[in-house]
Amino acid sequence: MLGQLPEVKQSEGGDWVSLKVRGKGFGYLWEKTETVGLKATIEEQIALVTERPEVFEPQFTAGRFGWVVVHLAKIDPDELLELVTEAWCLTAPKHLVDAHEAGPLGRALPPAK
Repeated sequence: MLGQLPEVKQSEGGDWVSLKVRGKGFGYLWEKTETVGLKATIEEQIALVTERPEVFEPQFTAGRFGWVVVHLAKIDPDELLELVTEAWCLTAPKHLVDAHEAGPLGRALPPAK
């Protein structure tokens, strides 16, 4: 899953694994509790927690971001991939996001003039 996103680095942090792009965190995995914390907008955090409190819970807010805890046993893998990708997009530099969203063909083409 993470291999689809450019420049993702994983590192051990004690009881968790941090997910970063260019040194900035966008997610944390806690294997012991089978949860992951993901960066989201505050609006997305509120919507997820309100719609499915059995799957999502608020973690904290920081600036314009609302981090959300995801219970891995209760989420579809495709939805999890979407949320991880969104968290990455909120964190990665714009040129990496643009290249990723353009897909392999877009990355191979020279910039439009």
